[in-house]
Amino acid sequence: MAAERIVVARARRRVGVLVGLAVTVLVTAVGVLAYGMLVRDQERQIKRELAYTASRSDPSGPPGCTWLFLLRDGEISGGTVPAPPGFPLATAMTTTASTGVPAETTITRNGTVYFVLTETRGEDVVQAIFDARYQLADRRHLLVALAVAELLGLVVAVASGCVVGRLAVAPLADSLARQRRFIADVSHELRTPIAQVHTRAQLLARRAGAAGIPVEYQSELNRLTGTTRRLGEVVNDLLLSARLAAAPGDRPAADPVDLATLAEAAVLAENDRAGEQGVALTLSRPDVPVPVAGVESALRRVISELLTNALTHTPAGGRIDVTVRLPAPDVAELIVADTGNGFDPADRIFDRFYSGAGPEKRHTGLGLALLREVVTGHGGSIDARSHPGRGARFAVRLPVGTSPRPAASTLASVSGDA
Repeated sequence: MAAERIVVARARRRVGVLVGLAVTVLVTAVGVLAYGMLVRDQERQIKRELAYTASRSDPSGPPGCTWLFLLRDGEISGGTVPAPPGFPLATAMTTTASTGVPAETTITRNGTVYFVLTETRGEDVVQAIFDARYQLADRRHLLVALAVAELLGLVVAVASGCVVGRLAVAPLADSLARQRRFIADVSHELRTPIAQVHTRAQLLARRAGAAGIPVEYQSELNRLTGTTRRLGEVVNDLLLSARLAAAPGDRPAADPVDLATLAEAAVLAENDRAGEQGVALTLSRPDVPVPVAGVESALRRVISELLTNALTHTPAGGRIDVTVRLPAPDVAELIVADTGNGFDPADRIFDRFYSGAGPEKRHTGLGLALLREVVTGHGGSIDARSHPGRGARFAVRLPVGTSPRPAASTLASVSGDA
């Protein structure tokens, strides 16, 4: 089934994405931690260098990448090595001289970052300058290494996510396949005995009527016949659902089918029932075939289920309109609209065995859920619109196929099955 494969594929993608995300986050966290530790250690080292230079060095011999200036008696002196342009910071030195408060400044200039410490030393004011260009280069190298590691980690994350996703979801896919085979086997084995029970129930009901058995007993026999018929329909639904979920090679062959002819046959088959209920049933179809590629029995079941649903929820005096048309050259559309009770748009009518809320609950059973499976399995879509008390409108859209088989044979096959 397409929905089943989508669920498995979606589960694989989710597991893969989660694993990949976990690996990516882990690599990113390690990189951020390493970068943060490097920056912290460098700043500590720079502060130690500035403190040592300001407290113990003299302007003529500070360590490499540092400069020291001295403010004494209103004059600023420095070492023999020329200072970078813009240094020393005379304003900071005079401010510290007047207030006695040390000042730390970071200045970005000349393509690098300078750390400046201005403080008092005895009666003098000293200003130590540290060029952090080598530390910044180390940071850039680390960032490049982290970026490469991140890319490699992302590749590993994607690959490991795909592998883990397949391994993790494999039991789910196997479980779904086993469940599908079990349903198909059980449904196939139950069809014959249920058909036999239904036939015997029909025979008993006829004999009871001929033998003049009291009406209440005949009514119970008729109810038994209806129950066995519905049981057979449920088994057929399960079997068809399992076949739709099977691998493409195990499915029934998809042949060109005339959608208009199938709709016409379904309407003819339900005319008597609609007349008994006092419901007007009409069909609008083009004069030319409307070919779609699909399984004839499955598509016939779609139309039959929509008509059954409409007849169930349309009271006497209502109307059901069936329309087959070609809204686009590559799209065929089947519309079943009724003037019945309708349903709440919030109801999940395509869920299996769903019962709507409110005083008039709409019980969907397997029918509409299976109907959606059939339509999506044929590459189509189904749309349901309604409001309580305003009727319902179901629109099935299917891709147009090649020329269908002769309409007469299709019609005869549908009528015979009905």
